[in-house]
Amino acid sequence: MNLPSDRKYTSSHEWVKVDGDVLAVGITDNAQEQLGDLVFVGDVNPGTTLAQGETAGVVESVKAASDIYAPVNGEIVAFNEALADAPDRINEAAFDTWIFKIRPNDMADFDGLLDADGYQAIADNG
Repeated sequence: MNLPSDRKYTSSHEWVKVDGDVLAVGITDNAQEQLGDLVFVGDVNPGTTLAQGETAGVVESVKAASDIYAPVNGEIVAFNEALADAPDRINEAAFDTWIFKIRPNDMADFDGLLDADGYQAIADNG
């Protein structure tokens, strides 16, 4: 698995990348591979304040649905509206396609997330 080192990861298979004063969040290539062809990405509500680990949205494929979780405490500030009509963009380029952006209560929380090696170890163990 080739993991970009310019971001952090969660054990629930989200990637998290600093984008100015917010964090862009998507799902890993490993996650989209396991889900298969995505048919829906949504239920993300900008303006909602979430605690780390709370459900921020959902991705659905032809074979499964999976929640997407907030990687840090903060406020959802954007949803990638392009995914409403083209959820398969994630299948095509998971690491280039963010799902939502969150403004963290404390940017230091980002530092506590997994690096590429840490996520690799979790992904390798199922």
